[in-house]
Amino acid sequence: MKKLLSCALLLGLSLALPATAQTRRSVYGLQLWPELQAELALTGNDYLLLAVRGQNNTDNNGSRSPNRFLGFDERRVSAGYEHFWTEHWSGGATLGYVSVNDIYVLVPELLLRHRSQLGPLTFGQRLSFERTFPGPATYVSQNVARLRVDLEKVLPVGRLALRPRLSYQAETRIRFLKAETEPNERFIQFTSLRGELGCRLSPSLDFTPWFAYQTSYSLSLAQTDVNGNITIPAGRFNAVSPVVGLDLRFTLLRGRDAATRQQLPTQH
Repeated sequence: MKKLLSCALLLGLSLALPATAQTRRSVYGLQLWPELQAELALTGNDYLLLAVRGQNNTDNNGSRSPNRFLGFDERRVSAGYEHFWTEHWSGGATLGYVSVNDIYVLVPELLLRHRSQLGPLTFGQRLSFERTFPGPATYVSQNVARLRVDLEKVLPVGRLALRPRLSYQAETRIRFLKAETEPNERFIQFTSLRGELGCRLSPSLDFTPWFAYQTSYSLSLAQTDVNGNITIPAGRFNAVSPVVGLDLRFTLLRGRDAATRQQLPTQH
C-alpha cells in the first residue's frame, strides 16, 4: 500500500511537469494564508479540530470590493475528526464551508493517512476524496482526489520543540460521467510544494510559519487578434502562486498527557 501511494504521487508529478515547449507559464502575486486552529484531544491520538482560515491575494490589495471581508478574498471554516486504528494508520473526515465573493460552498472530505519512520524522519502519506456542492455557475460541483506525502523531524530545543517539514501534494478531478460538451483537462490540475518550521511553545500552543509554491495546470484556448489571426496558440498553461502562511494552534488536552500523544502537524 505504501509503495502504491508513493508511485501514484510520482506519476502525478511527472505528468504535471512541463512536457513540451508549448507550455505557457504565468506567476501571480503573493498570497497570504493565516489560520487559527483549536484541537480537542480525545482517546488515544484521536482528535476533533476546528479551523478558521483567511486568504489574501496581494494582487487584489487596493481593491474596495465589498466582498473582501477583513481584506480576505476567501474565507474558510472547517471541522474535522480523525481516528487512529494503529500507530501508523488513521482515517477521518472534514467538513469545510468556503466563502469566495458571493459564492458559498460546502466541502465534505474523507481521508486515509499512513505515517511511519524513514530513518531519523517521519514519512507521511495522506489520500483524500472531497466533493464540493452545491454548484453555482461560477463554482462548479466537482469530485477531487488528493495525495500528499511529507517528511518531518521533531527537534527538542530546551523547553521548545521545532518541527521542520516538507510536503508535496497533487490533486486531480474525478469525473464519473463526462459530457461531450465538457472541455478536456490535464490529468493533474493542481500541485503544492510546502516547506514549514513548526514551533511548539507548550503542550497546548504551537505555531507554524510556512511557504508554498502552488501551481494550477490547465489547457488554454488559442487567442486571436481582430483579424482572426492566432497570436497565442492553444496549449498547456501553468498558473503559479507563491503562498506565505501562518498556522496558530491551541490544543485542549482535557487532562491528557501531551508526551503520550502522536500529534499531527498543523497541516492536517
